[in-house]
Amino acid sequence: MSCYRPEGAGTATPAASADALDHNPYALMQPRVPVRPPKEARNGARVIANHVAPQGVYLPNNNVLTPYMRSPEYVQMSTAAAITLGIMKGRMYRCSCTRCLNLLLTYPEGCRANCAYCGLARHREAERDYADRNFIRVDWPAVPLAQTIDIVARDGAATPFHRMCISMITHPRSDDDTVTVLKAWTDRIDPSTVPVSILSNPTTMRREDVQRLKELGADIFTVALDAATPEIFDRTRGKGVQSPHSWGHYWEILEDARDIFGPQKFGAHIIVGMGETEHDTLSLVQRLVDMGGHSHMFCFFPEKGSLMDHLPATPRDQWRRVQLGRYLIDYRGVRVDRMRFDGEGRVIDFGIPTGELDDVIDQGVAFRTSGCPGKVAEDVSACDRPYGDSPPSDIASYPFAPNRGDIRKIRRQLRIVPKKAVPATRDAAD
Repeated sequence: MSCYRPEGAGTATPAASADALDHNPYALMQPRVPVRPPKEARNGARVIANHVAPQGVYLPNNNVLTPYMRSPEYVQMSTAAAITLGIMKGRMYRCSCTRCLNLLLTYPEGCRANCAYCGLARHREAERDYADRNFIRVDWPAVPLAQTIDIVARDGAATPFHRMCISMITHPRSDDDTVTVLKAWTDRIDPSTVPVSILSNPTTMRREDVQRLKELGADIFTVALDAATPEIFDRTRGKGVQSPHSWGHYWEILEDARDIFGPQKFGAHIIVGMGETEHDTLSLVQRLVDMGGHSHMFCFFPEKGSLMDHLPATPRDQWRRVQLGRYLIDYRGVRVDRMRFDGEGRVIDFGIPTGELDDVIDQGVAFRTSGCPGKVAEDVSACDRPYGDSPPSDIASYPFAPNRGDIRKIRRQLRIVPKKAVPATRDAAD
């Protein structure tokens, strides 16, 4: 297993103090206790009672009443995806929006889970209707599925999307409606032109559900573990917040995905900075690689309205060390047992020669958003989620190729000084 050793030796140099922690410790990252919403606000009661018919695209917070929208007829999508699709106006800082079309299932009742870090959680019922809730820092417009498919089918091979992802939620209709959305998509759009990923909801799934999605043309299957340890999973996604998810069942479905989808066609999401150590996270990354899968990492950000919105975002030095370690394990064949960690589980040596490490840092790919691959390279994600885990003023996951100035900032955050001069090339936004 990986080696823990006292701080002060190795490549990276963590520097923690009582005033400026360089990691989010377990004791600090305790969610608030959820408050049960009043009966009249539960299960989308207000939306269902008003029964306002939807009229085309619904932009969150722009209407007096949230209309009565349901999947599979309606799906939500990220603001970046809506801009790329052409149904919203706008621009994204330093990037051309997104290469992944996220389709989020939607119902007046909303997600029935209560994950502590999520803006879609059940405890927000009294505060905000489901279709108006923020999720990974942005609004999610609701769009008729047929209109969405028409636009992408019309563009054909010229579509800007490298991948489509159906994002399930915890709802009794989620499994059947995912099948309906997938079939409607593949009937019109060749999966070889726009491959389809499934961001699953294991809580409502069985092995035969995973098999069915594979048979219908899904390319990659992912499980949002999010928490890096069973203890953090339970207190942020399970009994600790009155939520139905189970660490054991999530792993059962992940193992089913390994068997059914095969090597490199399954993976898991991990959120960094919810109280785990860097050793915890990178050991989980290694476990996934040993299974034949990949990890897709997110930097914890206190989502407004969530049970963790009072807690600090992941410190950048912790995040950069884990990003770099994850990339080395996933794509460069480095094993976690070759790395060294201090007594707090922080990386102090990445297990490769300094020159090789410098090259990886300078290339910058390790610090881009991780996710299902697109059409650029195996290690460049289609799911670039622009600013989904940070504001543009302090980028966590780069949705574009970092330029020289970005790399200098990343090195300062890592506290790793290059052993060789960085080539004098012109800075570029992408």
